[in-house]
Amino acid sequence: MEPERADGVTRVIGMSSAALSSKPRSAPADRDLTLDLARVACVVLVVFVHILFTGVGRAADGSLLIERTVESQPWFTAATWFANIMPLFFVVGGYAARAGWRSTVARGDSADAFVRVRLARLARPALPLFAFFTLALGVCRLLRLDPAFVDTVSIGVGSPLWFLAAYMIVQAAAPLMMRLHARYRGWVLLWLFAAAVAVDAFRFLFVGSVLGIDAVPSTGYGLGQELFGIPNIAFVWLFAQQVGFFLFDGWFAKRTWSQLVGLVAAGYLVLWGQVSLGGYSWSMLGNQWPPTATMAVLAVVQASALTLLHRPLAALMRTRSAQGAVFVIGSRLMTIYLWHLPVIMVLIGIELMLPWPLPAPGSATWWWTRPLFLLLVLATVWVLSLWLVRFETAPKRGIQRFSSTTATSAAVVLFIAPTIAITAYGLDFPLALIALVCTLASLWLTGSKKM
Repeated sequence: MEPERADGVTRVIGMSSAALSSKPRSAPADRDLTLDLARVACVVLVVFVHILFTGVGRAADGSLLIERTVESQPWFTAATWFANIMPLFFVVGGYAARAGWRSTVARGDSADAFVRVRLARLARPALPLFAFFTLALGVCRLLRLDPAFVDTVSIGVGSPLWFLAAYMIVQAAAPLMMRLHARYRGWVLLWLFAAAVAVDAFRFLFVGSVLGIDAVPSTGYGLGQELFGIPNIAFVWLFAQQVGFFLFDGWFAKRTWSQLVGLVAAGYLVLWGQVSLGGYSWSMLGNQWPPTATMAVLAVVQASALTLLHRPLAALMRTRSAQGAVFVIGSRLMTIYLWHLPVIMVLIGIELMLPWPLPAPGSATWWWTRPLFLLLVLATVWVLSLWLVRFETAPKRGIQRFSSTTATSAAVVLFIAPTIAITAYGLDFPLALIALVCTLASLWLTGSKKM
């Protein structure tokens, strides 16, 4: 699933004509609104999880205390098996890609045009964020703020940027992958899963056990075990996207209730087997970067679960209130996803300057105030979006300075390379500046820089 507008998501999975006819007139009759609901719910869940991760308060001596509060809870690891919904982002993104590709073909556009539109929808919203990071981190350098404190904050706020690179990679490959899907169907899933397992085996067994290389050093730049898993950015998330193609085709909707439950149960059994073998983290968040084959298994589980829940979700989305909430939040999804962590940090900074004490992270008061803080974060991002929303709307037709596929490929590489580096090494001033320049260059190459 992509936290962006999914124009062209028009196919309906498993809805009867009677259900369609009962929709309010404001909803297009051929649009499956459960996908919009899933998209919005997943982004809001990501925001809430990040709020639970940011435990900030004062120690007994008055010093600043920063901790990942939710991670210390005894139930956290088990919860990640259900709450890590990133695979679903890519599943629904694959569904949207199939629908968008049909619209592209109907207009007579090329695969190159398809990729340029997807690049604009990701790069344009990222542009002001990279500008903000460059300015903020530059000011921190000029003020000579504590580098350790700046790194703690900047690495945290830059952590979600991996999605930009991963999603751009799979969307750029979508036209090719749809051709392979049409010809080879399930074999493509098997090839991708086998490749993901092979990368994991090399990373954990050879690099980790034989060579003894551990994770990337926490300070400075270095070559760590995690970097050997980077090829799975393609293999794992392409697998999830292919699952989305099957969702679009109605494969999951044709399965019986018992078959879907069986897929969910079998998926979790496979996950248990994977993490029991060693190398894989028991926390599914630990398997997210770089992605491991466990994320591919979760993609099948979550696609099956979404189909199982389709009927009650469809009933919910026939109500005006649910449609209104989903459409309002959905029109700002990229802004919410990209800006929620900087907003969380700014709001916490304001709280620290206020005269009253902050609730201790992990205390009952802290837990009860988290939903209120979520509403505050969403409201603040919404205010920002009144200006930032212009970056979410890609221009229909940009000036194509270079119309070749080579230029489009170069633009894609320019956009994804800095975000992979930021995720691998942590956000800092040089990488923020490089990301800003490269994003500007990618938009200029594809004629999408006009705001």
